[in-house]
Amino acid sequence: MELELEPITLPGVEEKRPQIIAGPCSAETEEQVMTTAKQLADKGIKIFRAGIWKPRTKPGGFEGVGIDGLSWLKKVKKETGMYVATEVATAKHVYECLKAGIDVLWIGARTTANPFAVQEIADALKGVDIPVLVKNPVNPDLELWIGAMERINNSGLKRLGAIHRGFSSYDKKIYRNLPQWHIPIELRRRICDPSHIGGKRELIAPLCQQAMDLGFNGLIVETHCNPDCAWSDAPQQVTPDVLDYILNLLVIRKETQSTENLNELRKQIDECDNNLIQELAKRMRIAREIGTYKKEHNMTILQTGRYNEILEKRGSQGALCGMDAKFIKTVFEAIHEESVRQQMEIINK
Repeated sequence: MELELEPITLPGVEEKRPQIIAGPCSAETEEQVMTTAKQLADKGIKIFRAGIWKPRTKPGGFEGVGIDGLSWLKKVKKETGMYVATEVATAKHVYECLKAGIDVLWIGARTTANPFAVQEIADALKGVDIPVLVKNPVNPDLELWIGAMERINNSGLKRLGAIHRGFSSYDKKIYRNLPQWHIPIELRRRICDPSHIGGKRELIAPLCQQAMDLGFNGLIVETHCNPDCAWSDAPQQVTPDVLDYILNLLVIRKETQSTENLNELRKQIDECDNNLIQELAKRMRIAREIGTYKKEHNMTILQTGRYNEILEKRGSQGALCGMDAKFIKTVFEAIHEESVRQQMEIINK
């Protein structure tokens, strides 16, 4: 399905890149919300965000102030003139936000992963014209992400945005959530959430720049008047002053027409890709021949020793050629997976 989208515009907010949405992870107290909002308004931020309902992995944590916080957002809107945004996860959340005059809604990563919950939200939004931002699901599933946007779009909403907040990983990494940039690059309208990707405030600036270099439309950054004392996600929040500093350092590259030199280089890339595909086809033909041999000699398809040898050797070769060994291993894991699949077809004939 082709999503029918329109620009996410709000009166008085310039259509420039990046669009900035900022505010605390959670609305904690009226004082905290108003102090942060006024500081951000002084920095020229036009859209204020704060979580009212906070989904938590385990019970017992701070799960948000609930409906009471909506009155604080209304006060932010009245006293600063900023637009206000918050997360919704149920139809009841939607109704309460619409009643309170919230300007922008977003659907969180846990909710995006649940088609039933997204459909409930979509049904509650029928007949409403409001910008809705959809965060990627916690797992790297592009179709699930697009499916959530389609459900909202089917209810008649066209001002949709996709928020890239990274993907969960069992392994410990430098990032709280792995960026896996190739997945959001597939989407048309993209807003980056460097706070959730990085998980640490020192990573927010470089992640913001990466997002701009990749052509993202905007940033949603968790910003708190006193981040070290935040009730949720304290390590990944920054002060309004730090956010202003980060934004002022951003290099925004303009998308220009391809030059002659760039076109020539792209032709070379196309030629390399064609050669790669031809070599892969040749490799798969040989893999199928090996599959036939294994079938004739009643051998198992997976030869663990050989597989490990290939990964180690190819990783080392890649490193000698100036490429990351982990990248090369990932490539050959995918190649091996396809080789096994093709051999399985032969064995099962």
